[in-house]
Amino acid sequence: MVSLTLSLLPLQDSSLAAARADNFYYPPEWSPKKGGLNKFHGQHALRERARKLDQGILVIRFEMPFNIWCGGCESMIAKGVRFNAEKKQVGSYYSTKIWSFTMKSACCKHEIVIQTDPKNCEYVIISGARKKIEEFDVEDAETMLLPVDEERSKLADPFYRLEHQEEDIKKKKEAEPVLVRLQRVSDSRHSDDYALNKSLRAKLRNQKKRVAEEEAASRKMGLGIRLLPASEDDAAAARSVKFAHKFDKNRKDKRALINAASIFSGYSGSSSSKRRVELESKRRKINAAAASNLLVGGFKPSSWSK
Repeated sequence: MVSLTLSLLPLQDSSLAAARADNFYYPPEWSPKKGGLNKFHGQHALRERARKLDQGILVIRFEMPFNIWCGGCESMIAKGVRFNAEKKQVGSYYSTKIWSFTMKSACCKHEIVIQTDPKNCEYVIISGARKKIEEFDVEDAETMLLPVDEERSKLADPFYRLEHQEEDIKKKKEAEPVLVRLQRVSDSRHSDDYALNKSLRAKLRNQKKRVAEEEAASRKMGLGIRLLPASEDDAAAARSVKFAHKFDKNRKDKRALINAASIFSGYSGSSSSKRRVELESKRRKINAAAASNLLVGGFKPSSWSK
């Protein structure tokens, strides 16, 4: 019985910790007459996020809507970076509220203020930063250029609308043959689903077979990776590599020593150098003669040591 009680104690402690973490723990002194847990503890449900709620400020997680330059250190803050921002209402556009978000940059703790613009459906930087202007070519980006405000106002003119409608009809007639050909090609490709499925499955089978053969060849060579098939570029790169032989290396070293040495080193006329060479040669001859006599037995070891 004691062992069973001891084994249940960790489970009770863990469940109690989980209940406290989820704010579902009701202390013994709580009663339903005292209201909810937040009221009983004297705190708001949002905790630290609502510490300035009496000033109309709520701390939220704000995500940067576009790339900006920080006004304090001129560092770029990328789109999607998140901040702990103070959200408050600063006005209204008709019945839509205008919200202000105040945050501090992580690079230099500089204050940045951004507001919503319900009229233009975008965000506006009030202070602390400036928006990064990114220009691009419409044709290179393969996008469509939206009309500016002037053209939007012109669209209210019926004559301007009629003129552009005629131009759009002409463009449609010019592009109609191309669209028809593309539609025919698409229909011909997707007319037989069975043939498409069959060709795709055959392609996948051949690919799996080739991969298995390459892996088997790599295992035979003792490699743990699969080698890709050789290409002409690989062969050309291998032919261009030249490995230096030992003979070439020795020849280069000798040539470098010859180039670095002086051309007058062998013809020194100083008497001291000549005398040094002669003494060295005599010393070698004496040492060779003494060694030969010792081997034959002409000198005693004691005399040789002396």
